[in-house]
Amino acid sequence: MSKKEHFKFSTGVIAYPIFFVLTIWLVFWFEVRFGYNFSKYGVYPQTLKGLRGVLLSPFLHGDIKHIYHNTVPLFVLSTALFYFYRHIAWRVILFGILLSGLLTWCIGRPSYHIGASGLIYVLVSFTFFKGVIAKHYRLIALSLMVIFLYGSMIWYTLPIEKGVSWEGHLAGLITGLLFALFFRKEIAKPKKYVWEEEHFNEDDDPFLKHFDEDGNFIETLEPEMEEKLPTVNYTFKDNKLD
Repeated sequence: MSKKEHFKFSTGVIAYPIFFVLTIWLVFWFEVRFGYNFSKYGVYPQTLKGLRGVLLSPFLHGDIKHIYHNTVPLFVLSTALFYFYRHIAWRVILFGILLSGLLTWCIGRPSYHIGASGLIYVLVSFTFFKGVIAKHYRLIALSLMVIFLYGSMIWYTLPIEKGVSWEGHLAGLITGLLFALFFRKEIAKPKKYVWEEEHFNEDDDPFLKHFDEDGNFIETLEPEMEEKLPTVNYTFKDNKLD
């Protein structure tokens, strides 16, 4: 795969995240408009009925504050995912929802766990660790940006705030790290220069020929070309009058 194929803008880079966010808001609007409460469809750990929340919980939110705080990072991170990792973006999202949901189901407290924050932690973790592992300058820059914007989220993987599913956050963090290791080969490779190739020969390099063994520049003087003056030929014609 070429470099252009990895970092190429397309309609899906914006369209897919917008569609996902609109779906979440549509579900929330439906709850408010018709007086439903879908929290019972979230992940309820260690119960067979609670397994349905593995697929449904990312689309469910408790109140306007909850959905608002999840919407912005979800849109930003998913857009970055589809641009920088478009070949594996859908697998990261779909399998990220499944695996983080299952981990939450295994380690969570006996309560309903809802919200897209688990998926957000998958994206944060995956983007950061993948950039570090890939050693590609663009992906490293993306990792640093993610840490700058969302690095403080790491504290919410601990039980420091009542009513927050820190188990879901921790499950997402672990899932993202596992994906960064699993999808190691399906990413853009760092650019290799000519002198980094195994078959590179210094004696054949036209640039290095300008330097001696000690690294001193070899000055070469081109022979001066003699300046040729233009030759002017005059033709005299004798015009006699009759």
